[in-house]
Amino acid sequence: MKIATFNINGIKARHAALLDWLDEAQPDVALLQEIKSVDEGFPREPFEERGYNVETHGQKGFNGVAILSKLPLEDVTRGLPGDDEDEQARWIEATVVGETHALRLCGLYLPNGNPAPGPKYDYKLAWMERLEARARSLLADEMPAMMAGDYNVIPQAEDAAKPESGPEDALSLPQTRAAFHRILNLGFTEAFRTRHPEPGHYSFWDYQAGAWQRNNGIRIDHILLTPQAADLMRDVQIDRDLRGRDKPSDHVAVWVDMAC
Repeated sequence: MKIATFNINGIKARHAALLDWLDEAQPDVALLQEIKSVDEGFPREPFEERGYNVETHGQKGFNGVAILSKLPLEDVTRGLPGDDEDEQARWIEATVVGETHALRLCGLYLPNGNPAPGPKYDYKLAWMERLEARARSLLADEMPAMMAGDYNVIPQAEDAAKPESGPEDALSLPQTRAAFHRILNLGFTEAFRTRHPEPGHYSFWDYQAGAWQRNNGIRIDHILLTPQAADLMRDVQIDRDLRGRDKPSDHVAVWVDMAC
């Protein structure tokens, strides 16, 4: 089962590029972030024509997450538990049923948090506390599960081409990294880093200042696996070349192959 996470930076702007990638990469499941569309505005038909079941949790003009799955989806829920007043569309989860295993999928778009300090950073840290609570619940369920998406977290210096250039960036502040590693240390496996420990791998290149041409990237799109899911992992890669295409997202897809 090939499962990908992809911040597409607008379903309307990247619609054609997303379809091209789906046709080439053929993921069984794609977890999307920043669809920037309300649910009723999401262009479902071309995805359904390709055999995908479509589940969305949208928001007008901002945020928004979705699941595209060629396999049945069960028990779909929307919104990260822990704050009934949070109206930002950043979390969706469902159970996907494979031939040999069922897998709980959690697609997320973690807040950016800039400028820091400030209310946006406070919201980021509070959201990560709620994420940690959900992570504990997933572990307690002892079911294969993953939390995948745009974390807006640079976990360590090796995950940035220029780690010295953003010491005040909310993505790499000590409190951000500590919150991320508290979740990892509960017993999760960070899929990509487990197979690719060397530096120089990125999933995001800014549109400004020739970041792509200079390979000034950061790695902020992550797949975290429970122990039961980690046992099923066969491969994990970043589709880096997507960033060099016409009208690309500033992110690229990251995918994992699971023996499900």
